[in-house]
Amino acid sequence: MKLSLIPPSLQPIAEKVEHYERITDADALQLFRSHDLNALGALANAVRERKNGNVATYILNRYVNYSNLCVLSCQFCAFAAKKRDAHAFESSIEEIVATVQEALTLGITEVHMVGGLHPSLGKQWYLDLVGQLRALDPELQIKAFTAIEIRHLARRVFKSSIGDTLAELRDAGLCALTGAGAEIFDPAVRDQLCRGKEDAAEWLEVHRTWHEMGMRSTCTMLYGHIETLEQRVDHLRQLRELQDETGGFTGFIPFAFEPTTTVMAHVPPATAFDQLRTLAVSRIYLDNFDHLTAYWVSMGLPLAQISLAYGVDDLHGTIMEEKIFHMAGAKTPQEQTVESLRHVIREAGREPVQRDSFYNHLPATPVSALRSAHELALA
Repeated sequence: MKLSLIPPSLQPIAEKVEHYERITDADALQLFRSHDLNALGALANAVRERKNGNVATYILNRYVNYSNLCVLSCQFCAFAAKKRDAHAFESSIEEIVATVQEALTLGITEVHMVGGLHPSLGKQWYLDLVGQLRALDPELQIKAFTAIEIRHLARRVFKSSIGDTLAELRDAGLCALTGAGAEIFDPAVRDQLCRGKEDAAEWLEVHRTWHEMGMRSTCTMLYGHIETLEQRVDHLRQLRELQDETGGFTGFIPFAFEPTTTVMAHVPPATAFDQLRTLAVSRIYLDNFDHLTAYWVSMGLPLAQISLAYGVDDLHGTIMEEKIFHMAGAKTPQEQTVESLRHVIREAGREPVQRDSFYNHLPATPVSALRSAHELALA
C-alpha cells in the first residue's frame, strides 16, 4: 500500500491496516464520510491482496426462485405476492428439478434457491425439493433459503426448533444458507422497511445455529434507502461480531436498494461512488472475512469490474435467471456467461478463477465444453 495516496486525515487508519490492526466503528464512519475514493480503494486493496493475492473468482450457478407467494408485505419488496396478484408465481418440484437438470449440462456447481414465505407448502414438499435436487448430482452444492424462510419453516411448517429444522434440511441435502434478508439490522429502519420480518437477533440466531452445526453461509447488507451511515456501520459490526464467534460466514455481499417499482420509488438510487465506497469500507472493516463479492445484478457488470480495484475479490456467478432485483426494476442482464466474467476479470488485471459455493478454487470449466452443452440444451 502506498501511504502517499492516503490523506493525513486517514493516516491513522492506514497505519492500522498496514499493521493488521482492527479498525473501530468510529474509523469506519470516518471512512464512509471520506470523499477520497482513491484512498479508500488503496486501503481496501491492501486487505484484498493480503487475503487473496491477485485472484478474482466467479461461480457457475443457477438461481431458482421457487415461488414469490409470501405472507409478509415488506415495503421495499417488489418480488412478494399474494395468490391473486397478477405477478404471483409458484413452481412445482418437477419444474424446478428439470430446470436444474438442464443447468447441470451447462456446468453449474451450485443451485441458489430462495422464495417467499409461502402460506401453504408443507414440510415434505421442502424436504422432497432438496432431496430430489441432491439426487441429481451428489457434487451439486445446494445453497438455499434465507434466515427468515428458515424461521417461517420452523414455526409454521416443520413446527420444530430452528436447530431441528436446519438439521432435517441438511440431512436432506442442503449445503449452505443464503445471506439474504439481513437488510439493515437497525430496528427503526426495519420497522419502516420490513415490519413483521425477523429482527437482527433472530436473523443472526439462524446463522449462528447453522454455523454451530459446522455449516457455512454468506451474509448481506441492503443499503441506499433510508438508513444512515451510522446504521450501516452498526450492521457491519454485528456481522463482524458473529464472525468472531463462529467463523461460519464464507463471504459478504452488500447490494444497493433498487427502488424503481416499489412504493419507495421516490428514493434516489445509490450512486456509483456510494457503491464503491461501501464495498471498500466493508473490505477494510470486516477483517475476519476472507471474501467480498460484488453483486453484478445490482451494480451492473461494468461497475462490478471497477470494484475489483476497491477491495472486491469475487464477481458472483452466471446466475442464469434472477427475479428479485429485476421485478424491482433492475435493468441489468439476468445472466452472465463464463466468457464475460473471465474477460472483465482479466481486463481489470486480475487472475480469473472458478470457485464453488464455499469460495474454494476449482479447475475452470473449458468454454468449449460450455458451448457444446448449451447447444445441446437448445437442440
